[in-house]
Amino acid sequence: MKEIWVEKYRPTKLDEIVGQDEIVSRLKAYVRAGNLPHLLFAGPAGTGKTTSAIALARELFGEDWRTNFAELNASDERGLDVVRVKIKDMARTAPIGERGFKIIFLDEADNLTSDAQAALRRTMETYTRTARFVMSCNYSSRIIEPIQSRTAVFRFRPLKPDAIRTYLERIAKSEKLKVTKEGMDALVYIAQGDMRKAVNALQVAAAVSTTIDEDALYKAASVARPELVKNLLEVSLSGDFIKARDALDGLLIEYGLSGEDVIRAVHRSVFDLSVPDAFKVHLIDRIGEAEFRLVEGSNERIQLEALIAHFVLAGQDLKKK
Repeated sequence: MKEIWVEKYRPTKLDEIVGQDEIVSRLKAYVRAGNLPHLLFAGPAGTGKTTSAIALARELFGEDWRTNFAELNASDERGLDVVRVKIKDMARTAPIGERGFKIIFLDEADNLTSDAQAALRRTMETYTRTARFVMSCNYSSRIIEPIQSRTAVFRFRPLKPDAIRTYLERIAKSEKLKVTKEGMDALVYIAQGDMRKAVNALQVAAAVSTTIDEDALYKAASVARPELVKNLLEVSLSGDFIKARDALDGLLIEYGLSGEDVIRAVHRSVFDLSVPDAFKVHLIDRIGEAEFRLVEGSNERIQLEALIAHFVLAGQDLKKK
């Protein structure tokens, strides 16, 4: 792949950002005012946090945006010395242009250590005249309260299917790709609100063929087809353990899924089963226990087969009622 489409098609203006209309309107108000407070962007991955920060800087500073926009990834540089030296040096230097301040963007700020965040709090206060801090994080609860109280918090939501479709159709048209209706549905299913995941899946599939269907996408993204996962659950609940284990082998071998991938796919498919809600609660409780054991390092094959065995027994109990 010569170019990464996530970067190639990254919106350069706030109006081009899809699926976050309320946040875009608030950011455009800051642009019109020519000023902004410290900002905190919180939300899941692939929902437009970094893109919004870059687009905001471009619209505020125009041609001078690169000289007035400094970006640090806090997951790589997250110690106390980084805040005390590198970030402080950036904040104290004078901006270029008429705005009177620069933007310091701290990506993945929830990976900063607690000591670094405490030092950052004082830096934000001291250099407010020359610098505005924009921080992005996946979990705002990991940002200390003193920093949250000093920022305007923007909460990014997972993107809706229509927003993902609109964006991907624009890319497909530009790249002269033919994406079938089922293929587009598969991209929305794969994305789960994450635009970056959807674009990467589309690019990987496009490397094989310019006509993209659902089968190519599921294999490119290493995601199990939802109907196969649902079939695994239905066979398990019917009481046929051997057949259910064969269906599990198909997921593990054909799609190359890990145990945690299978657990997540099973969890999503439980809600599509035609069983009472109380029974779904029982199944999800058991899925959660299996997932915990996998995370703790248990053998994934044993845990997955144990989960299927539990579903078989649960299905038998349901028939008796």
